[in-house]
Amino acid sequence: MNASAPSSSRPGAAPGPTQVVAIDLADRSYPIAIGSGLLDQPLTYAGLPNASSVLIVSNTTVAPLYAQRLQAALAGKYAQIHLVILPDGEAYKTWQTLNLIFDALLQHTCDRKTVLFALGGGVVGDMTGFAAASYMRGVPFVQVPTTLLAQVDSSVGGKTAINHPLGKNMVGAFYQPLQVVCDLDTLGTLPARELSAGLAEVIKYGPIADLEFLSWIEAHIDALIARDPVALAHAVKRSCEIKAHVVGQDEREAGLRAILNFGHTFGHAIEAGMGYGQWLHGEAVGCGMVMAAHLSQRLGGVDAAFVQRLTALVQKAGLPVVGPRLSATDNAGRYLELMRHDKKSEGGAIRFVLIDRPGSAAVRAAPDALVREVIDACCP
Repeated sequence: MNASAPSSSRPGAAPGPTQVVAIDLADRSYPIAIGSGLLDQPLTYAGLPNASSVLIVSNTTVAPLYAQRLQAALAGKYAQIHLVILPDGEAYKTWQTLNLIFDALLQHTCDRKTVLFALGGGVVGDMTGFAAASYMRGVPFVQVPTTLLAQVDSSVGGKTAINHPLGKNMVGAFYQPLQVVCDLDTLGTLPARELSAGLAEVIKYGPIADLEFLSWIEAHIDALIARDPVALAHAVKRSCEIKAHVVGQDEREAGLRAILNFGHTFGHAIEAGMGYGQWLHGEAVGCGMVMAAHLSQRLGGVDAAFVQRLTALVQKAGLPVVGPRLSATDNAGRYLELMRHDKKSEGGAIRFVLIDRPGSAAVRAAPDALVREVIDACCP
């Protein structure tokens, strides 16, 4: 299943003006703005609906860096600007933390027109979106992602959720934002480990949708790690173009959109088995892509050279390529047990996103014996 979006213009010598990628969902369409200095500009938010109040949702890491600046940018449009600060980390993507958002909305008597702003990474974005989908049966929200992973993946497409001890993102809703604001300047404050985690979600688009982009990433991986603004601008834009193309065809993951979960079936098992927060999501996905590539090879979709190519790129991005042991006795059995809770599973059968040929992917089942082989080889 080839999801390649129309090619973007080649990256030039400077990031240039704001670029906009459109998500085409009829009356729920919205823009993804990509550029520098967007978070501080009142004009960025000029097209949003009027309301008596807004609630900014952030976390203990991001709020001290950017909350005041976002408040200042919104001050001319909204009379009441409230802020709720959540604990930081995947371990807090829970009902208890979600209720902190509802508590703030109710304490400030926020109404149905109140606009929520998700200021942070993927955890903040997912929980803010879920709160927006649920509060008064739906209020508007805006994504202001401040991590590379959120800018290229989780803030785009309307997937919102919290985790359950038995599975990642198992409780949530499809709910689209009004706008996504990707301010590339916020990537300058990312820890190196978080930047690498984001690169996993950039890399995934190549094997499943765009081999030319995969080659570009290979050629520019050092520039991306060094946070070169031109390279980052192109990576974010191209990633968003591919995801927008896929989401526009399959908003609720009935078919094509599932390919965006390349590496995630193995990756989610790692996160759940290790305990959420031990590995970053992007680290687990990076390792999961290597495992999915090995499984794809065993099923005839790619050759050993392609598996090695992808493994080398994931490793160069600073991501793990060897999976953890989740059980001292039956490691493969523990992985299989966790993967049966994956959202793509049907009737207890695990379904994987696999490469059917380089640049194209499909969702397929695989014999447990082959999956065990991969786990034994990749998680010694």
